[in-house]
Amino acid sequence: MADLILKPGKERSVMRRHPWIFAGSVDRLEGRARAGDTVLVKDAGGKPLARAAWSPESQIRARVWTFDCEQSIDHAFIKRAVAASVARRAAHPWLATQDGVRLIHGESDGLPGVIADRYGPVVVVQLTSAGADKWREAIVAGLVQATGCSAVYERSDSDVRKLEGLGPVSGLVFGEMPEQLTIVENGVRMEVDVAGGHKTGFYLDQRDNRLLTGQLAAGRDVLNCFCYTGGFSLQALAGGAKSVISIDSSGPALATAARNVALNPQLDAARAEWREDDVFQALRTLKTEGRKFDLIVLDPPKFAPSAAHADRAARAYKDINLLGFRLLNPGGILMTYSCSGGIGLELFQKIVAGAAADVGIEARILHRLSASPDHPIGLAVPEGEYLKGLACQV
Repeated sequence: MADLILKPGKERSVMRRHPWIFAGSVDRLEGRARAGDTVLVKDAGGKPLARAAWSPESQIRARVWTFDCEQSIDHAFIKRAVAASVARRAAHPWLATQDGVRLIHGESDGLPGVIADRYGPVVVVQLTSAGADKWREAIVAGLVQATGCSAVYERSDSDVRKLEGLGPVSGLVFGEMPEQLTIVENGVRMEVDVAGGHKTGFYLDQRDNRLLTGQLAAGRDVLNCFCYTGGFSLQALAGGAKSVISIDSSGPALATAARNVALNPQLDAARAEWREDDVFQALRTLKTEGRKFDLIVLDPPKFAPSAAHADRAARAYKDINLLGFRLLNPGGILMTYSCSGGIGLELFQKIVAGAAADVGIEARILHRLSASPDHPIGLAVPEGEYLKGLACQV
């Protein structure tokens, strides 16, 4: 095993149990290690600190598996960590009743670079780091053993793998896929496309926020922007919305949304309208038409993948929230989100407040919104809090 020696003073973050070791903190590697191999992290004086996965092409040169330097990183370790992560969800009274659950959430579950989502009998795994990629076989075996799933499908096709020197990998790795995969979320049935959908097929992190949308939607005219396959829209219909207009630029996503409505005969499809359009342009058109809404959902894609993109992203977030505020009736509610890691909660609130001020309205925060509890945030890893949102009433 190679030793990763840190520069003087760079051991502090590791001692605070932050699992990332950046290139600028590394003094040298003593011995040889291939991408994904386990290295022993030491401070400048030679004191062992952690065992981590080596990634020579990434700016995050090592990701910590364990801060117990006596612990071996092997198949048994990985399978135990997988089993423990699955067991935590099973012990949570709210998560245990869900068809769709995130089983492993990367660093927050002690498995850096590993994402695993369960959709009924199928588990979808995404490996985004060199260390995770190396232990693919153990991760899959651990998931099968811990869940009893009938299939595991891999969606390691995220662009972030390029930063680790890894190519895309996608396909069935265990079992047999059902002809159609659906889940029931808070009483609403939805189709999940694990092979061609976004991320692992769906956005489980918004589960609780979709439920809140339904609770707020009764009797209201609702506008859902960047609607994807209609998760927020269906919950709004289930909650008794007067009408729901849903906008997305993806025709295939809207086709899935229409099928989702058909899967739920208890919903009044006549109250739903689906529009394929650029959201920014569509909002301007609605403003020109004099349309107004009582509840607007803004759940855009990631505008700022890193802090380096924060300035440009801030302008886009301000623009979209300006448009949203202008379309609200008095007393209306704007549910606005950012999934950009480069935009922190404090900055996001300033952006939204600035948009309200520019429109000339007063607004108050009813709810601070975040990811569902199957997407935990490690106390030592604040970067894990990527999803943030505000429900603001004007």
